[in-house]
Amino acid sequence: MRHLVPDMQPIVERLDRSIRDEISGLRFAVKWKQAYYGRPELGWIIEMAAYAVSVNVVFLGGADFDMPPPLGDSDRSRYVKVKSLQEAGSAELHRWIEQAGRVTGWT
Repeated sequence: MRHLVPDMQPIVERLDRSIRDEISGLRFAVKWKQAYYGRPELGWIIEMAAYAVSVNVVFLGGADFDMPPPLGDSDRSRYVKVKSLQEAGSAELHRWIEQAGRVTGWT
């Protein structure tokens, strides 16, 4: 993740720490310069992609959350654009990360 957009690095680090702290038994991979987090029994559950002005956090089973993230154009994936450290630490984002650890993603 050191090679991501420099301005987004603190946000990426905070999100990565939150995901790893909240969800046990994670697998981690980087493909197409994007980070993927998964659990063996759930598949890939979160994708994180850094861009020039935001970090997109994609919940691959987000449509099944109690209150799904607002953005998304597929049947199951939903995402949010995180633009600040404050947003990265929000209670709402924390709840989505927590739910991702219980919902099937890409298998």
